[in-house]
Amino acid sequence: MSFSQTEDVKTIQDFKARPLKILNQVRETGRPVVITAEGKPDLVMKPDLVILDADTFERRLKAFNLARLLNEAEADVREGRVRPAKTFFDEFCRDKKISG
Repeated sequence: MSFSQTEDVKTIQDFKARPLKILNQVRETGRPVVITAEGKPDLVMKPDLVILDADTFERRLKAFNLARLLNEAEADVREGRVRPAKTFFDEFCRDKKISG
């Protein structure tokens, strides 16, 4: 995710004065805008608010969920909780009464 500390950090006063300008910036750039009480880009500490456009949020949420599932699958492989695909499909077809 790209981010510009000089352009993408706004104070709550900036947001109150020009909310549509900030929302348009988010939509046009696809970058999040951090709204802070103090106006300091302190991303190590918890920012007050981060604004994303809905499409970007949805894409990032899907990517996060996929990464979580992949991490679980990788843990299964590391721990040896795997079996050959043929074994799985044979059991699946038998359990679902699918002739193959």
